[in-house]
Amino acid sequence: MIQIFNLRKTFGDYPALCGLTMQIGDGELFGFVGPNGAGKTTTMKIIAGLLRADSGDVFIGGRRLAGNVRRFKEEIGYVPDFFGVYDNLKVQEYMEFYASLYGMSGREARRRSGELLEMLGMTQWRDELVDSMSRGMKQKLCIARALVNDPRLLVLDEPFSGMEPRYRMQMQELLQELCAEGKTILISSHNLRELSELCTNIGIIDRGRLLMQGNVREILRQQTISNPYILHYVRFPEAALQLLKAHEKVKNIAKQENSLSFPFEGTREEAAELLTGLISAGAEISSFVREEGSLEKLFLDVTAT
Repeated sequence: MIQIFNLRKTFGDYPALCGLTMQIGDGELFGFVGPNGAGKTTTMKIIAGLLRADSGDVFIGGRRLAGNVRRFKEEIGYVPDFFGVYDNLKVQEYMEFYASLYGMSGREARRRSGELLEMLGMTQWRDELVDSMSRGMKQKLCIARALVNDPRLLVLDEPFSGMEPRYRMQMQELLQELCAEGKTILISSHNLRELSELCTNIGIIDRGRLLMQGNVREILRQQTISNPYILHYVRFPEAALQLLKAHEKVKNIAKQENSLSFPFEGTREEAAELLTGLISAGAEISSFVREEGSLEKLFLDVTAT
């Protein structure tokens, strides 16, 4: 769906993007991860046609973005990280205004606006002034607005910012439903656990360059394989400890109260044999598992240098 090649953008002396290259496939719910200033918002604005790159190319659906921005805006829904100010404009009026920008007549604009407000559970706020709403509700409204033109591609920059947990869950379910219907979604968030649970794929960006991208489950599975084992015990006699220390694939044993952790380079079968040996040596073990992979840890590891 999206192909980005050697994208560069500088603001004054600050290089926001330094040859960014990445791809997002059709129907992916792609999580964009990176620290503040990594280049996420700049990339999203370029994809949405709101900012021009200094160099490089963006292709959407196989077509070059440069020179076709107006045409692509019909296919893209964009939610910025800052909502803006709309004095004396009611929710229904706000939605109809944006619908009219896509050429919808008054009746069609009212119908589409009503559908989207109902979809997002906002019908009761249709007569509220936009500027009087909480940040979280404004974010919901902004998502509704982004869907007015039924876009193939959604670009969402921190869309859950300020939302209470109940609304966050509702919006996550909505995005998963939209993705299942065939829409491609690019989303950024500072909540890495949230992205790991929501997204099908992720990309980690830092200092304007892509450091890693891939399927979330596969990346976390690979990370888990390299993580240490955590062993919790009720009883762990000296004989069991010596057996563990003597194993050629066990290194750097760390001991805490009623638990041990250690890197283990063996296979699952070898881990099972080790567990059997420890039990035979008198250890009473309540759990023995690898530490689960997490997007938070992966992010810290990848951006550490």
